[in-house]
Amino acid sequence: MTIPDADRFARDWCQAWNAHDVEAVLAHFHDDVVFTSPVAARVVPESGGVVRGKDALRRYWTTALAALPELHFEIVATYAGTQALVINYRNHRGQLVNEVLIFDGDLVREGHGTYLD
Repeated sequence: MTIPDADRFARDWCQAWNAHDVEAVLAHFHDDVVFTSPVAARVVPESGGVVRGKDALRRYWTTALAALPELHFEIVATYAGTQALVINYRNHRGQLVNEVLIFDGDLVREGHGTYLD
């Protein structure tokens, strides 16, 4: 199994985030995606940091973006595996973040936002 072109995927993903276009970001994900993030635990406390399904992910990201109008990402590097892609980026606060994406075909089945402590 292979993943989409890593650089193209990361570029499209980043452009969608920087445009604050949640639907464009979600277009990369399966309907039954599972996404984990410590930010989700803060934004949607009842999730415990685990967001299940595209509709729940849409609500999480829409809520988060409403609170972060300055959100902007800059890609530092991409790392490709056979089923995984890691996007290392710097966010609007200057923090380094990794998005770990596990693919099933051309779409993300599982994602994990990871941050430095």
